Amino acid sequence: MRDLLAAVGLVLVIEGLVLAAFPGAWRNAIKAVLKAPETPLRISGLIVGAVGVIVVWLVRGS
Repeated sequence: MRDLLAAVGLVLVIEGLVLAAFPGAWRNAIKAVLKAPETPLRISGLIVGAVGVIVVWLVRGS
């Protein structure tokens, strides 16, 4: 549970830093996501999630 909370905290830190450093680019990215069709977004989400699982698996050594 501690690892999950640490991971969520890191995501929040990274998102916050990106938003603070590049607010215009962040706004443009959000607009592009809102205009994109659902299927490519869903596929991208699955791919990113799978990569995340692989990274955690490699780092944790299981």
